[in-house]
Amino acid sequence: MFMRSFVAFLISLFTCGIAYPQEFSPTLLHQPTLSPQNSGTTNGLIAVSPVNPRVVWASGRNGTFTVTTNGGETWNAGVVPGAEALQFRDVQAFSARVAYLMSIGNNPTDFRVYKTLDGGATWTIQFENQNPPGFYDGFAFWTPHRGILHGDSINGVFHDFRTLDGMTWHDISGNMPPALPGEGSFASSGTCVTTQGGRNAWIATGVAAIARVLATTDQGNTWNAYDTPLFSGPSAGAFTVDFRDPHNGIVGGGDLDAGDPNNARTAVSSDGGVTWTLTNPPPVTGAIFGLS
Repeated sequence: MFMRSFVAFLISLFTCGIAYPQEFSPTLLHQPTLSPQNSGTTNGLIAVSPVNPRVVWASGRNGTFTVTTNGGETWNAGVVPGAEALQFRDVQAFSARVAYLMSIGNNPTDFRVYKTLDGGATWTIQFENQNPPGFYDGFAFWTPHRGILHGDSINGVFHDFRTLDGMTWHDISGNMPPALPGEGSFASSGTCVTTQGGRNAWIATGVAAIARVLATTDQGNTWNAYDTPLFSGPSAGAFTVDFRDPHNGIVGGGDLDAGDPNNARTAVSSDGGVTWTLTNPPPVTGAIFGLS
């Protein structure tokens, strides 16, 4: 599957896409000021998780993570023992001490979830994939103890897991809607799955004939699948999704095929993801990799 070789890049520790509500014009808003910071590592960084204006975690290649507790004035990087050959495609942090990492690699058991309770001094493996064709794209959390891990479909079934105690992960594949042939997700620095409030979550999919959004309003017990107007295909679909409240959200995607670069699009929903409307085309080619 194409996403196995997909690499998302973290740029200046900011979101790769900016969406403005209809009542605002970009020309009326202050443009962001970007300042280079020393991440403490030369390894490529892929995902970022801001906790507050002072505490931010990031993760990337060669088992690397880095964290700042002073708003980026200094960063402290490290490598998780035993993960030196892995990529951390997603990170979710809750404080200067508590964070989760999701890894991928070349072997089935390289798909793991790690957790630290001491700021990265030590890490515990909480989840390790045992399904040979399994591929995991990202995770998202409602609270420090409740979250969901999303995997591509295998034989028509999405392989997703959930934790309700912050320690153990349980298979909820039976709760997921049936997958379309070949349907999966793009890692997109972990932004293919998002949570909101205490019970809502959304997952962006592609690769199949239709790019869809999977949605739950009961913490993953039941799900619905909704079509989006984004282009979908073997290297295309919905890459990234986010919601600012239970109703209003945005999804973005496109096509990674260099021969078909003009499918980068975003769409918005005002009914919790049931229906989607294309926005004006964004001024980029390829695909939208990260939205917030």
